[in-house]
Amino acid sequence: MEYDNTNRGVLFKNDRKDTENHPDYKGSININGEEFWLSSWIKEGKTGKFMSLSVTPKNDQPVAQPVAAHGAHEEDVPF
Repeated sequence: MEYDNTNRGVLFKNDRKDTENHPDYKGSININGEEFWLSSWIKEGKTGKFMSLSVTPKNDQPVAQPVAAHGAHEEDVPF
């Protein structure tokens, strides 16, 4: 039996955080059957620490452009 992840998500500690702008936690969430990337930052407020969240649709990710073979130039491509 497959587990139903609808309306559930997960966050993991971001071990690749290089700057303050990078999220403290990253993961994914399913909302009504649609998949999203989930990011979280730990912040300090007037009443203490809290988590700020950002949700981005997974299908909004830019498509990677193909890389030309080593030594090839754009004018060498036959199309």
